Amino acid sequence: MTGKARWTIAILAVVAALTVALVAQLRDNPATPATTQTTAGREHRDADTPAALAGPRERAKLPSCPTAAGGVEGPGPAALRGVTVECAADGSAVDVASALAGHRVVLNLWAYWCAPCAAELPAMAEYQRRVGPDVLVVTVHQDENETAALLRLAELGVRLPTLQDGRRLIPAALRVANVVPATVVLRPDGSVAQTLLRDFASADEIAAAVGNDAG
Repeated sequence: MTGKARWTIAILAVVAALTVALVAQLRDNPATPATTQTTAGREHRDADTPAALAGPRERAKLPSCPTAAGGVEGPGPAALRGVTVECAADGSAVDVASALAGHRVVLNLWAYWCAPCAAELPAMAEYQRRVGPDVLVVTVHQDENETAALLRLAELGVRLPTLQDGRRLIPAALRVANVVPATVVLRPDGSVAQTLLRDFASADEIAAAVGNDAG
């Protein structure tokens, strides 16, 4: 074997070793979007401008979101202080802690693409009709597609106060797992009575689960 051939074999061996090491490193440290993405969610899509949302809001006919007005006293849920989201009915800003202060609250976390959520929302609306003003049922949409949320609510005929929370600020503050549907029951003093990571088929099921915590 000539000296040139020996050098060629040696170089190829080094290249092969480097290739094996590189493949092993990539396998142990994959730099894919699924493992490195850290960008926070958005409140809603760029396409969801006030003009674009006007039609879906008219179809949904949602009630106004609760506010701090009306003489309700109290600081509201401590975990939610400083959390501001958008009211799906009109796009106004809602200081969540102030808006919920002094109320017995059932917060229903959902997303437009969630089939169990769609089945549960009418039950939440029926539960609200039954309990009346003693309990405040508020839905919290957990996806940036606000248009789809409004159209889903219009389709279901569900007219409950709805907060648009595409960034998941509310469940993060309340330490709720990233699942939908989920329901959080708040006492009038702002403390969390229950966190229910399940879906409900009827208003009777909701009433049984919530019990006296929000009644």
